[in-house]
Amino acid sequence: MDIIEGVEEVKLMRQAVVEADRVGFVPTMGCLHAGHEALIKRSIDQNDVTIVTIYVNPAQFDDPGDLRLYPGILQDDLALLRGLGVDIVWLPQSSELYADDYAYRVTETHVGKQLEGLCRPEHFDGVLSVVLKLLLVLRPHRVYFGEKDYQQLLLVKGMVRAFFLDVEVIGCPTVRTAEGLALSSRHARLSAEQLFLARRLHEILVRSASCDEARGDLLTAGFEVEYVSDQWGRRLAAVSVAGVRLIDNIKLTSCINETV
Repeated sequence: MDIIEGVEEVKLMRQAVVEADRVGFVPTMGCLHAGHEALIKRSIDQNDVTIVTIYVNPAQFDDPGDLRLYPGILQDDLALLRGLGVDIVWLPQSSELYADDYAYRVTETHVGKQLEGLCRPEHFDGVLSVVLKLLLVLRPHRVYFGEKDYQQLLLVKGMVRAFFLDVEVIGCPTVRTAEGLALSSRHARLSAEQLFLARRLHEILVRSASCDEARGDLLTAGFEVEYVSDQWGRRLAAVSVAGVRLIDNIKLTSCINETV
C-alpha cells in the first residue's frame, strides 16, 4: 500500500496508473469503522485500483470545537486499510488544498440550503469544495459515499452533473449495528449509556407515523432535536446526545407513514 501526501506526488501516481484500469475512490475523514469498510470493499470489488483519502476537512466544520474533538487514529486507520487491500492512501495537506485560503469555493443554492444547510451554514460549501478538488486531482472512475449522509450524497451527484465530471457517484446503504444505530466516527465520543440512547434514533424514525410524532418521541427519549423532515423519499433527522451531533435517515417505505 502506497501512502502519499503531496498533490504533485498524487498526480504522478495517477499518471502511472494504466488508463485501462478502473480507479475507485473512497473519501474519508478517518476514524474508520465498518461503514467505511463496506464502501472500500465495494470499491475493491468493482475496480482495479482503490484509493482512499484520510482528511479532516476544516472547511466543512461550522464549530471549531467540533473540529478539535473529531477523533483521529491514523496508524490504526492505515493498518485497517492495509489489511483490506487498499492500493493507495492519500493524506492531503490543508496547506495545499487551501493554498488560496479558501477564496474559491463551490456553493449549491437549493438542496444545500435545507436541513443540514440551515443548521450548519456553509457546511456543504466545504464538503463540495473539497470533494471537487479531490476528484480533479485523482480523476477516479467511481467515487463511493454512504447513504447515511443522504443530503450530501444528493449534492455530490448534483455537482458531478452540473460540472460534467467524468465520474460515477455510487451511494451505498447505511451500515448499522444489530440495534439499528447508523455507524459514525462520532460514537467514539459517547459513553455506553449515551450510546444506548443513540440506538433509539433509528427505532423512533421507523415506528413514528409522522415527523411531528417522531420529534415528540425523540424529545421525550432525551434527545436534543434539530430537525425531522420527510424529503427526497426519505425521513431525515439530526439530533444531539450529550453535545454529540448525530444524523440518520430511512426510506419512507420503511415508515408507518409513507406519504412525503
